[in-house]
Amino acid sequence: MVTEAAYPLPPVKKQLIVFDFDWSLADQDSDRWVHEALCPRLRRKMKSLKSSVQFTDLCAQLLVELHEVEGKSREEIEEAMRAMPFHPAMKRGVKNLKQHSSPATTLFLLSNSNTIYIDTILRHQGLAPGVFDEVVTNPASWSTEGCLQLSRRVPADAAKQHGCTVGCSPNMCKGEELEAFLARHGGFEAFDRIMYVGDGGNDYCPLLRMREGKDVAFVRRFRGLEKRIKEEGGVKCGIRWWAGAWEVETLMDESRGVLTDGEKA
Repeated sequence: MVTEAAYPLPPVKKQLIVFDFDWSLADQDSDRWVHEALCPRLRRKMKSLKSSVQFTDLCAQLLVELHEVEGKSREEIEEAMRAMPFHPAMKRGVKNLKQHSSPATTLFLLSNSNTIYIDTILRHQGLAPGVFDEVVTNPASWSTEGCLQLSRRVPADAAKQHGCTVGCSPNMCKGEELEAFLARHGGFEAFDRIMYVGDGGNDYCPLLRMREGKDVAFVRRFRGLEKRIKEEGGVKCGIRWWAGAWEVETLMDESRGVLTDGEKA
């Protein structure tokens, strides 16, 4: 059973907002976009191999091929990232949250993308440095030759793998990462409210960790996260649905007490 979050959201003193990146904060999927923009052949290859190769490993392999076979440079990849769609309403909503001291809002970006994509895009959109308090994602770096080198956040040969039992990819359990972030920042009790903005099936696990009666998930319509919530259940926090970034901006404004008609809650 899905519980709709209260309207308006009650006032709080301290809140944490967690953003997924692809199709949530950004209005595209960064891993797929770079190949769509630079080499559709590799985008088709990604689609054909997705079911048989761990996705982060597949992205790493295709980036090597993009550089070594297709000859694409660091500059071309960075330009593709800067051209990736990013809705102005999402950018405006995040900036408004950061500029207002009430409630005190911590912003956490939790993504299966990678450090290079996210940093390049956020800097281009004026959302870095300093807007997000912490970013957790897969590590990436440039080789001296200009090849983008990507690896899993949890390496395949790590002695300790994550212990997720609800289907997170081997490279990262977002539920465990959310709990680790909270442990670094005072625990659940450090925040009166936690909000999570997500769209994909891999955003389901962290929602299972969130609290009934306090926390809120902003779930993008018609995508994997909505499907998992409705089919598997178990989510106790309140739900708000959205389809476009302008709706998330409205929800972010509501979280700081501003309603759609411009009046204070």
